[in-house]
Amino acid sequence: MSGDEEGRLHSAKKFFKKFWFLLWKDNSFKGWAFSLIFIFVVIKFIFFPLLSFVSGTSLPLAIVESCSMYHKGDIFSNFDNWWQGHQSYYQRWNISKQEFGKFIFDNGFDKGDILFIVGVKPKNVKIGDIIIYGTSVQSTPIIHRVMNITVKDGIYYFSTQGDNNMGQQLPFENGINQDQLVGKAVFKLAPFIGWAKLIFFDARSSDPGLCEGR
Repeated sequence: MSGDEEGRLHSAKKFFKKFWFLLWKDNSFKGWAFSLIFIFVVIKFIFFPLLSFVSGTSLPLAIVESCSMYHKGDIFSNFDNWWQGHQSYYQRWNISKQEFGKFIFDNGFDKGDILFIVGVKPKNVKIGDIIIYGTSVQSTPIIHRVMNITVKDGIYYFSTQGDNNMGQQLPFENGINQDQLVGKAVFKLAPFIGWAKLIFFDARSSDPGLCEGR
């Protein structure tokens, strides 16, 4: 190894040592600020782009922002009791209790839950799936269950409904174009953790507060 190469290697080791100390061991304000900025950069420009690539969607993680999919008690809810109070909303779709019980998230989910989303082709969406889609009238995507699927001129259209809603309460839910599709939810990644973000915006929401008791 030449002298120049040894010098560059020594400089690199020195830089890395200082960087590591500033990132993890420096308890000063400068150290804390540097760590926060570094973590933000890694999450925004490395973690989320990589997660989006793997999941096949621009929104791999979605925070539930309303109570429209809430079942009282969530995982501890009594499905029989919930169905008894909601079955009339599914009669128009000819969906039985047995069919609904086989759907994903048959116990719904709560406001503040974080869902893992994957990209999905329109032809692979099934009745009972939880899809995420954008609209022209709301700034955040909708997370609702697919109730019906129609195909016209090769274009898929979806009808959705929130499990906790009294039927279809949103006027655009009967004609969701496949181009509006963002992805579908496949599992709950973290319950309630999304409140860390929601708490700063919930007061201005159209559906503020906890879902308990609704």
